[in-house]
Parts: sequence; C-alpha cells; structure tokens
Amino acid sequence: MNPKRRKLLLIVVFIVAGMGTATGLALKAFQNNLLYFFSPTQVVNGKAPDNTQFRIGGLVEKGSVKRDPDSLQVSFVLTDTAHEVKVVYDGILPDLFREGQGIVADGRLKNGKFVASQVLAKHDATYMPPEVADALKKAGVKYDYKHHRMIQ
Repeated sequence: MNPKRRKLLLIVVFIVAGMGTATGLALKAFQNNLLYFFSPTQVVNGKAPDNTQFRIGGLVEKGSVKRDPDSLQVSFVLTDTAHEVKVVYDGILPDLFREGQGIVADGRLKNGKFVASQVLAKHDATYMPPEVADALKKAGVKYDYKHHRMIQ
C-alpha cells in the first residue's frame, strides 16, 4: 500500500470512529433525558423503576391534599380509580391544581412514595393530559371533562 492510500485510509478510519462516537454520545444523552409515563396502577404493580426519574399521572383524590404549615411541602394521593399512589412535593403548586383534577408529576419513587420534582396541571376547563386520559380509559373510567368528575 502506498503512503497516499495509507494516509487516506487513516483519515477515513478517524472520520468513521468520530461519527460513531458522536452518535453514541447523542443517543446516550437522549436516553438520559427521556421521561417515561406510568399510571398509578403500573406503579403499584411494580412496572415503574425505583429511584429513576419518570412521570406519573392521574386524578388528585378528593380530601387527600395535606399541606405542611411550616414549609412548602404538600402531599396528596394520585389515582386512576383502580390504584393509588401517595405523592410528596416540596414547592409551589400550579394555580390550576385542585382535588379531583387530572395532573402529571415528574419525580422518583422512594420508599413507596412518589417524590415529585415538578407538578403540571391542566390549562383550561376541558383539558386533561393525554397520558392521564389514556390511563383512565384503560382503567375503564368515564370522566366528565366539563364538570371534572368521574361518571358512575
């Protein structure tokens, strides 16, 4: 092999290796930033990962919101009407947060409780996050979006 071809082959090998490394790093970053959604039923059944960031969604159970008077910590129960998960959040809740409403929370499962880092609430009178609507539909729940209640 002459020196020109060897130099060209070396350049091609470095370009391919660089592209492979860049692709691998991009895929790893994408995987680390991916948030999976789980319903309360999936969390109770052990399908959600422990100590890994994910999203949970459902309805805030009526009468379950408890606020710590000395801090911003709030706890409430999230349900898909089949199962319930206790959620703990330390921060200011969205203005639209209320009992009986569909929400989505980001966080981690620790010691059987979901420790939320962010709570997202609906943005108008008829909206429910698609993940929550799908979870309720799979649980066989009919929901009145206009009046924010389950239909019996």
